[in-house]
Amino acid sequence: MGVLDFVSELCSLPKDQRKLRKKQFQTVEMKVRIDCEGCERKVKNALEEITGVSSVLIEPKQNKVTVTGYVDAKKVIERVRRRTGKKAEPWPYVPYDVVPHPYAPGAYDRKAPPGYVRNVLDDPKLAHLVRASSMEERYSSAFSDDNPNSCAIM
Repeated sequence: MGVLDFVSELCSLPKDQRKLRKKQFQTVEMKVRIDCEGCERKVKNALEEITGVSSVLIEPKQNKVTVTGYVDAKKVIERVRRRTGKKAEPWPYVPYDVVPHPYAPGAYDRKAPPGYVRNVLDDPKLAHLVRASSMEERYSSAFSDDNPNSCAIM
């Protein structure tokens, strides 16, 4: 073992520090109540100061904030809560086309923006309400246009 090998071992990082995870580029959507232009400006300034943020898009009519960049979702939401004092939560809605029964009791939400319903497919308590049973699937597929043996009266 030479002098260069000994010095390189002293200067090298421990194995634990070599495997640092880099943040992935992602989009974070959250629901934040935005009442006026001042609220919008306060939220935007709080989010633009985070390192790794590429863009901040605020839709005040839907109370939706979209952040893209090399960020962590939990840290972004916590930053909005701490800096602005506003309640921030992950975006709870999906387009109503995604949910098989969008007007089921757990999915329909009056406060949702037009064309959106609650994301109940991930919630185990409400998922059984919005999923079609095997009998419903058989009836709906029997009379569809895709089925060549469907009823000719329709």
